[in-house]
Amino acid sequence: MFSNPIASYKQMDLEADIRGSDPHRLILLLFDGASASLVQAKARIEQKDIPGKSDAIVKAIAIISDGLSASLNLEAGGELANNLKAIYDYMVRRLVHANLHMDISAINEVETLLEEIGGAWREMGENMKKADAANI
Repeated sequence: MFSNPIASYKQMDLEADIRGSDPHRLILLLFDGASASLVQAKARIEQKDIPGKSDAIVKAIAIISDGLSASLNLEAGGELANNLKAIYDYMVRRLVHANLHMDISAINEVETLLEEIGGAWREMGENMKKADAANI
């Protein structure tokens, strides 16, 4: 039935995490997925695995553009949402460059940006939990 039971378990575990998550948690999962793909891309560059590098970078680009950027509400989010959109667009351009030129420094730059924005999302989530706990 399953060709790789461990991979199937991990996929089911991820799907359960996604189904049971609030929107804030889903955004954090996107940050984690993009970061993991970039770690994999750097490892593939070091191994001279061109197809693997490309697959990992393309996955990160998809997460950033189709996940993080697409989730922005530019009308309601105002300047902050527009600034984030610009940063996500910049990240995609840097990753395209990294893919074409095997540029680990461009991947590192995007990783740093993801860590900073993801860290702000994590902090916001912690603050929301504290506020909810104080209101109980």
